Amino acid sequence: MRPLDEKETTQVFEKLFNFTGNNLKNIVEAPSHEGPESNPGRYCFRLNKNRVYYVSESLVKRATNVKRDKLVSLGTQIGKFTKGGAFHLTIQSLNLLAANAKHKVWLKPTAEMSFMYGNHVLKGGLGRITENINTNDGVVVFSMSDMPLGFGVAVKSTQDCRKMDPNGIVVIHRADIGEYLRMEDEL
Repeated sequence: MRPLDEKETTQVFEKLFNFTGNNLKNIVEAPSHEGPESNPGRYCFRLNKNRVYYVSESLVKRATNVKRDKLVSLGTQIGKFTKGGAFHLTIQSLNLLAANAKHKVWLKPTAEMSFMYGNHVLKGGLGRITENINTNDGVVVFSMSDMPLGFGVAVKSTQDCRKMDPNGIVVIHRADIGEYLRMEDEL
């Protein structure tokens, strides 16, 4: 378990900024009320076995008592680095992204299951969409009852979505809550 170096931090923040925009400040400066200390600490990002964790500083201090090779997980895993060095957000980061999302998409009940099976979001399945979404922006996908289902990348801007045919792809699938069942051995 070690802090991220400058290159890794840049990659993680760029990916998070794509989904949260200026709300990234809320993630970085969030006070932590964990641990025995009376004054709130902060959350930080730590790397362990190519996986990035969002964890309170007090928990990091207490984890120093565990051997590195015995430490499996700590805090919330938000993503991982591939063998090629690229950073990918994982489904465990959904709660963090949903609370700070800049761009959101709501699905009709008929399209929810299709998205949770790993399919892209089609125009016909859109219930609502936030304004000012541009192409390649990170988008958090919600059900109509405001339950976060996953996240993806916008293929079309909000303006272009209004003119599309119902079978056009609006959001490319990146992760969804169905992965907890489909990929439980890898998570």
